[in-house]
Amino acid sequence: MAVEDTQNPLQGETTCGTLLQKLQEIWDEVGESDEDRDKMLLQIDQECLDVYKRKVELADKSRAKLLQSLSDAKHELSNLLSALGEKSFSEFPESASGTIKEQLAAIAPALEQLWKQKEKRVKEFFDVQSEIQKICGEITGSLNISENPVVDESQLSVEKLDEYHCQLQELQKEKSERLHKVLEFVSTVHDLCAVLGIDFFGTVTEVHPSLNDATGVQSKSISNDTLSKLAKMVLALKEDKRQRLHKLQELATQLIDLWNLMDTPSEERSLFDHVTCNISASVDEVTVPGALALDLIEQAEVEVERLDQLKASRMKEIAFKKQSELEEIFAHAHIEIDPEAAREKIMTLIDSGNVEPSELLDDMDNKIAKAKEEVLSRKEILDKVEKWMLACEEESWLEDYNRDDNRYNASRGAHLNLKRAEKARILVNKIPALVDTLIAKTRAWEEDRGISFIYDGVPLLAMLDEYTMLRHEREEEKRRFRDHKKFHEQQSTDQESITNSRPSPARPIGTKKAAGPRANGAVNGTPSSRRLSLNQNGSRSMNKDGKRDGMRPMTPVKYDAISKEDSGSHVSAAGVVDTFHKITEG
Repeated sequence: MAVEDTQNPLQGETTCGTLLQKLQEIWDEVGESDEDRDKMLLQIDQECLDVYKRKVELADKSRAKLLQSLSDAKHELSNLLSALGEKSFSEFPESASGTIKEQLAAIAPALEQLWKQKEKRVKEFFDVQSEIQKICGEITGSLNISENPVVDESQLSVEKLDEYHCQLQELQKEKSERLHKVLEFVSTVHDLCAVLGIDFFGTVTEVHPSLNDATGVQSKSISNDTLSKLAKMVLALKEDKRQRLHKLQELATQLIDLWNLMDTPSEERSLFDHVTCNISASVDEVTVPGALALDLIEQAEVEVERLDQLKASRMKEIAFKKQSELEEIFAHAHIEIDPEAAREKIMTLIDSGNVEPSELLDDMDNKIAKAKEEVLSRKEILDKVEKWMLACEEESWLEDYNRDDNRYNASRGAHLNLKRAEKARILVNKIPALVDTLIAKTRAWEEDRGISFIYDGVPLLAMLDEYTMLRHEREEEKRRFRDHKKFHEQQSTDQESITNSRPSPARPIGTKKAAGPRANGAVNGTPSSRRLSLNQNGSRSMNKDGKRDGMRPMTPVKYDAISKEDSGSHVSAAGVVDTFHKITEG
């Protein structure tokens, strides 16, 4: 092989030609044959070819690596875009051109930026998932701080992150609501414990230690178990409060009853104002701290027990007091009883010891309750009896007023009496209807109960019937008196006419008065002893014009005795009941 040997005179560098030339000189000096020289040159050529082959292979491998790197970079870019939810990357064109190294150089910044964006997105996902995991753990009560959430790096899109944020917001809202409920429950427990006199911290920490006031609000337990226990605790405390209030109200009622029985002074009662002040309060109205504490209830129980023992020692006094109350009720209802026999019976029962004091008092309380019911059933009739009595008294006063010849004189108070007379006439006119109504109601009362209506020991219907009969008798007597009066007036007129028609000496006045006794005797022909000496005040007689005789008619002097005999039949209305007692006794 011919090799051109040249040496660069400028650089003085060693080249293949200079080396061949040097090798030729050595061969010439040694005296190598041409055959050996050819073999040596062929060997050199083969070695050179091998070197080129190795270089080419190395270059090919390097290119393949670069292509693989480019492919991996593009694949990684695609994966990052997919994970981040990006369709494309604006800083890297989809169809890149240039050499492999230029393409690698172009894709490297995009990859680096996407990696940073991915790391940031992963952190955001980790934070929101950690918060979600934390709140879910607080709600379920199974929080495990050592376990970190696993972020799915293939799903890092903004939409997915927004979903986690929405979930987190819902959980935060639920947490806020639960925390509000917990605080409400804790506040309710605090108020109930204050009223019941119970240790609040010891009670509430039984549910969860974080409910102590020393713990921050955000650190309090909001788990389902905590809420359930708090709800049950509130119900239990409310029930305890209701039972204690009921117990306290019973004790307060007993205290007041015992105080009233034994006339306990107000100073001693005031010591238990904190007990009696809630006697009619509802459960929600009792909010004073310690109002239902156990020691307060025990204190009231001790006082009730002490008063019960004191009551037993003062049994007679208390029983007689109740008997007096019963007698007062019967007296108010005009029901006659034998108080002496009742008191002797009470003394006998107490002295014998065969009856418990509480049973005796309960029996008397029952009698008082029945007496009050009896009073209530008699109230309407008694009110009308009272009106009847008042009307009779007004009628009696009106009769006395009408008999007063000086009633129209201008004396002091005459106008007041005149007004009273007008009102009395209106009231007297209502007596018949009032008596009829009273009789009807009394009969209905007796038919309903099957017993007689007794008024101060006298049957009321007998009183009313007797009053009606006497009133009718009196009206008949008045009518006979009026007829008798008219007859004598007519006779007197006829005699005067005869006297005036025949001249004769004047009749002495004394002769004219002689008719008085005869007239009086005529009236007295109906013996007044037949009447009862009670107020016979009925409705006033009516004249022919339908008006009451407000004034007695003027009569001759000879009839004054007759008028006085009629007026003498009126007595005070206060004797009505006494007269009926006399009738009954007779």
